[in-house]
Amino acid sequence: MTTITANWNYPTAVRFGPGRIAELPAVCAAAGITKPLLVTDAGLAKLDITRETMALLEQAGLAPGLYADVQPNPVERNVTDGVAALRAGGHDGVVAFGGGSGLDTGKLIAFMAGQTRPVWDFEDIGDWWTRADPAGILPIVAVPTTAGTGSEVGRAGVVTDEATHTKKVIFHPAMMPKIVICDPELTVGMPPVITAGTGMDAFAHCLEAYCSPGYHPMADGVAVEGIRLVFENLPRAFTNGTDIEARAHMMSAAAMGATAFQKGLGAIHSLSHPVGALYNTHHGMTNAVFMPFVLVFNRSAIEARIARLAAYLGIDGGFDGFLAAVIDLRQQIGAPDTLADFGIDGLRAETIAEMAIVDPTAGGNPVPLTLDAARKIFQATLEGDYQLLR
Repeated sequence: MTTITANWNYPTAVRFGPGRIAELPAVCAAAGITKPLLVTDAGLAKLDITRETMALLEQAGLAPGLYADVQPNPVERNVTDGVAALRAGGHDGVVAFGGGSGLDTGKLIAFMAGQTRPVWDFEDIGDWWTRADPAGILPIVAVPTTAGTGSEVGRAGVVTDEATHTKKVIFHPAMMPKIVICDPELTVGMPPVITAGTGMDAFAHCLEAYCSPGYHPMADGVAVEGIRLVFENLPRAFTNGTDIEARAHMMSAAAMGATAFQKGLGAIHSLSHPVGALYNTHHGMTNAVFMPFVLVFNRSAIEARIARLAAYLGIDGGFDGFLAAVIDLRQQIGAPDTLADFGIDGLRAETIAEMAIVDPTAGGNPVPLTLDAARKIFQATLEGDYQLLR
C-alpha cells in the first residue's frame, strides 16, 4: 500500500512575462544583492541579451561582474574558477543567467562561495547537505534564457566529476533562488535545435515525475499540465521562434517539470546522464532519444496511469496512442530515432549500464532498473528495436 505521508516543497517567487527582465535591478535589491556576479556560458555572453542585461545592472549602479567560463556540461573547475572570480570582484550575490549549465553553475558558485569543503561533499545523498555552512551561501537571482531544465526553481545543481565521468547532483535548500525572472522574450533567439532539446528536457521531467511511484498528487497535477503545454507548444516554438505565446508556455512547462520532479525521475534520466557525461551530448535531446524506449520498458507499471494521461490530453488509444504521440512529437522537432542516429556507439554500453543503476534518478523508475534492464534499454535505444524490451 502506498504511503500517504510525505514532505513537500514548492518553488520560489517567480516574476513571469514578456519584458520583465527590466525588473532585474529591483529584483537584485529585493534579494539583498548590491554587487552581482552574472554567471552564464561563453556563447550566451557574446549575445545582445547578455550585454543588455549587464547594461541594465550597470545603469542601476549595481557594478556587476561577468563570469562566462561555463561548459555545456559543467565541470568542477567551472565552479571553482567562478568562486575565485566572485571573491576577487567582491560580489555579494549571483545572477544565474542562461540555460541549465549557466543556472546550475551560478547556483553552485553562490553555494560554494562560503564553503571550505569540496563540492563533492554536498552531493545529494542522505543528509550530506547539512555539512554546508548556510551562512556562507550567497543570494541567487535566476534568469532562464531557455525552456528546459527548470533549474531556476530548483534547490540543486548538476556538475560532472571529470575523474569518474559521472554527473553528480549537489543539493542544499538554500540553493533555491530568492527570486526568478521568467521572460519569454529572452528565449526568442534560441535556434530550433536548442528549442527542441530543451523542450524535450522539460517534457521528460514532467513525464517521469508523473510516472514515478509514490504519493504526490500535487506534483502529478503540475506534471500533467506541463505535458499538455509541451505537446501543444513545442512544435509551435520550434517552427516559429518568435511565437511569444508558445515560448511563454514552454517556459512555464520547464518550471513545472522541475517543480514536479521532486517526486522523482527515472530511467530516461538515469541513462541520459552517463551518455551525456561520456559523449558530451545535449541532455534534453538525449532524453528525447531514450523516452519512448523507457516508456515501453515501464509499460507494465504505468499503463493505466498513461491511459488517464492520454484521456486528459485528448489522445485516443490509451498507452499505445500516447506512445505514438510521443514518437510523432519527436519527429516534428527532428529528434533522432535511435542512439546510433545520435552518433552514439555501443562501445561503452556496459559502463553506461553500470553508471545508470547508481544514478540518483534510478530509484524513481516505476520498474526496478537492474543492470540487465539498463543494458536492454540501452541496446534497444541504440538499435531502435522495441522487441528487445518485451
